[in-house]
Amino acid sequence: MGNLKVTNTNLTDVRIIEPAVFGDHRGFFTESYSEQDFIEAGITHNFVQDNHSLSVEPGVIRGLHFQKGEAAQTKLIRVVSGAVLDVIVDIRKGSPTYGKWEGYILSEYNHRQLLVPKGFAHGFVTLTPNVNFLYKCDNYYNAEADAGIAFDDPKLNIDWPIDISKAILSEKDKNHPTLKEFESDNDFVWQG
Repeated sequence: MGNLKVTNTNLTDVRIIEPAVFGDHRGFFTESYSEQDFIEAGITHNFVQDNHSLSVEPGVIRGLHFQKGEAAQTKLIRVVSGAVLDVIVDIRKGSPTYGKWEGYILSEYNHRQLLVPKGFAHGFVTLTPNVNFLYKCDNYYNAEADAGIAFDDPKLNIDWPIDISKAILSEKDKNHPTLKEFESDNDFVWQG
């Protein structure tokens, strides 16, 4: 486990992962993913799909997204250019952190990765221009299982570091239900 620093967060089952970064006058080198190192750190997800998004402007909010049912995904997230505040919300019924959110700065400079388990809604806001955002998933995308909750749900009271009235959003992200409105359709249950 010498190549990874793994830190628990205040949200049950969420981890911050910091791979070793070796730098000199030329730049740096890091192994962003090594299955062996992750297994040694107790992270045994079988990642099957890599996704990459580009957000050109600061103030883009994407989320809060997840896949429902059998299509649920664990994600391993990182930013390779720019910086974001990455926000996750525990939506697993019975979890000690149900309905709680946390935000983490992920950037090209800190090389941090975030492990987001199934049962968390996920989103981010770009803090810089030209954010390249990459994430691994342990399940394939399924359009029929695509879901989300409102980024501006007043009960969640997420402290976005921008004026959300000026956020750059997709039409889909403007129309997600609140967590309370989603509860009747929520099949995520914390396994303890």
